[in-house]
Amino acid sequence: MTKQILAIIAVGGMFAFTSCGGNQGNTADTTEAQEVQEVAAEATMLSVDPMSSEITWIGSKPTGKHNGTISVTGGGVALQGTDVVGGNFTIDITSLTVLDMPEGSESHGKLRGHLMSNDFFSAEEFPTAEFTITSLSPYDQTQLVVNDEFETKNKPLEADEHIVENPTHMVSGNLTMRGTTKNVTFPASVQVIDGQVVAAAKFNINRTDWGLKYNDEAGVADKLKDGFIYNTVNVGFELVAR
Repeated sequence: MTKQILAIIAVGGMFAFTSCGGNQGNTADTTEAQEVQEVAAEATMLSVDPMSSEITWIGSKPTGKHNGTISVTGGGVALQGTDVVGGNFTIDITSLTVLDMPEGSESHGKLRGHLMSNDFFSAEEFPTAEFTITSLSPYDQTQLVVNDEFETKNKPLEADEHIVENPTHMVSGNLTMRGTTKNVTFPASVQVIDGQVVAAAKFNINRTDWGLKYNDEAGVADKLKDGFIYNTVNVGFELVAR
């Protein structure tokens, strides 16, 4: 079951990162899409519990931060014995919330509308995103890549600061968003408790890998005048599969 939750985690990560920004070297390992193995017919399918699962995001810029959530709407994971052998998960981008502003306020509506626009998620054309598991391996600290963020009082947490306590695995999967598919690898903690899987993860993603380049960290001049959004987005997950 371990892999399944991890997969979900990844998906949400991508969404979250889209809304804000960071440093390529400070994020989860991102590569071109990887091959997905076929699931054997005898595998057992488990279902993600949307009511017990949540994705969180934090976006940063020199003048402040924003945070919110995105919903996991469904998905399944294939198990053979106690091993996860596949999985596919869907995220509802249109469910994105902004939690640091009063709902119904002008500032809340303006920010959420901007995140749904073509500058970020392009939610009208791409209302969902998908994550498909490609591999799962024991946690390996050496796979964390940590670079210094451009120094401001609101810089994103770095990879070794924004990480789940006691990670058990590294999960890899293809994340498709805005018509682009990339493979991401990140640390997560996964437990099987009373017949269900409970997983948690914290990691960083670079939004520009999926073409989300609005006010990205283009150059020193923009940084000096605070005219940018960090490419790094801090992503978090609490997920349950039954």
